[in-house]
Amino acid sequence: MASEQSFSDFFFSAPDGLRLHARIYGEANTGSWPVVCLPGLTRNAKDFHELALYLSTDAATPRKVIAFDYRGRGQSAYDPDVKNYNVGVEAGDILAGLTALNIGGEAAFIGTSRGGLIIHVLGMMRPSVLKAIVFNDIGPVIETAGLAHIQSYLERDPAPKTRTQAAAAQRSVHGEDFPALAGPDWDRMAWALYRETDGGLVPDFDPKLVDTVASLDLTQKLPDLWPQFEALAAIPLLAIRGANSRLLSMDTLKQMRERHSMIETITVEGQGHAPFLDTGSLPSDIAAFLDQAERKNIPT
Repeated sequence: MASEQSFSDFFFSAPDGLRLHARIYGEANTGSWPVVCLPGLTRNAKDFHELALYLSTDAATPRKVIAFDYRGRGQSAYDPDVKNYNVGVEAGDILAGLTALNIGGEAAFIGTSRGGLIIHVLGMMRPSVLKAIVFNDIGPVIETAGLAHIQSYLERDPAPKTRTQAAAAQRSVHGEDFPALAGPDWDRMAWALYRETDGGLVPDFDPKLVDTVASLDLTQKLPDLWPQFEALAAIPLLAIRGANSRLLSMDTLKQMRERHSMIETITVEGQGHAPFLDTGSLPSDIAAFLDQAERKNIPT
């Protein structure tokens, strides 16, 4: 582990030997559930930086927070076989990381977009590890309009040269869905999405990931995950939806409420897919949900 100002870098081996990375915040925080943060398709651990600082330092119950980079993202190695960029393999990688960190028993999970899909799979692979769940703009049904939007902006990467250009490009693509965001929010998005090289900025993920999205046939109905979702019925769940989301519909959220008796929901006005978890009251809302879930879990 290499020390950083506010977190440590942790490297571990995937089941197939690929070198993977996670950030660890609040390593000394023990006695409460750790929090595992799983990012979106092309995103990485940096997306959770501000939220992880809050949960590990400023919340009423400071927790250890582990934010993962999937294979091909962030500081994790790129996979030479593009077919391994799938939710099942990535779920297995997360379990390998938890084992390497000696977190074999129980944790709370926060999943943004693809991270939420991975949580659905973890519920089938090792349900005992899931003690509380936060879904950030994801559910058992993915709207094709949302995926089409993702296809569109991934295929026309603007190739910015500076972080200022990168922030402006993200605002140009996503600004209509995120009128609530201000300049610093777009700066953070650019900081998390790109990394600096001698030639300027490059996206902080394997370019082959774009192929996995481009190959999806959106004329066909995507399979849903209702059986996997219903298997999570005994686990406290907080579902966060951006009011302008194209990926998680209001109808799906309504059905989630009907099928899960322990669900709480938050709609984030002025944001789309996926809401920034470090904005407004979301950090404190998430911390309060985790505290309540853990209190209810204590035997009386």
